[in-house]
Amino acid sequence: MSVLDQIRDLDPNDPGRWPGPFRFGAVGIGFLIAVVLLAYFLAWKPKKPDLDTVRAEEQTLLTTLESKSRKAANLDAYKAQLKEMEESFGAMLRKLPNKTEVPNLLTDISQQGSGAGLDQKLFQPLPQNNKDFYAELPIKMRLTGTFHAIGAFVSGIAALPRIVTLHDVEIAPAAKDAKGGTDLLQLDVTAKTYRYLDEEEQAAAAPKPAQPR
Repeated sequence: MSVLDQIRDLDPNDPGRWPGPFRFGAVGIGFLIAVVLLAYFLAWKPKKPDLDTVRAEEQTLLTTLESKSRKAANLDAYKAQLKEMEESFGAMLRKLPNKTEVPNLLTDISQQGSGAGLDQKLFQPLPQNNKDFYAELPIKMRLTGTFHAIGAFVSGIAALPRIVTLHDVEIAPAAKDAKGGTDLLQLDVTAKTYRYLDEEEQAAAAPKPAQPR
């Protein structure tokens, strides 16, 4: 009788009458299944949350490593970009006047109007506004003249060696003359220049820490 025939003849309800090899095989299979189930419920299942946590941390570390690898690969480019930014920032700082140069700069701004052929009605420096490392110096101006003269004034301001910006620009027809007519325009504008604050001024402008009560 073949092995397959012997397996077919086995009575599942009476394993005690099975031939020896089949009884031992069934016991071995049952023991193996029991070991696997015990390993799952006693070892694998309780540790699975920890394993999932470790896998998530591993993925996070791999992502961080990949990001740092890309940054390391571009480190030279970042250094070159930083150097370029520092040079650009230094060039801008050199365009900010110091305290002793401000009066001359105000004179230059005022002369741009007369040089362009404008009649200066108002030139009023306003209080200084301190920022982080620089001070903003606004000047309220009112000038009258032709459209082309106003354009020349704006071009002259832009060409100054120091940084000067124009804000709150308003252009309207100038007041009529005695004959009841005029082709002149009135320019109201706030010109702002900027001054670099030295270390003492920056320290004085910094917010003071709150005193403990």
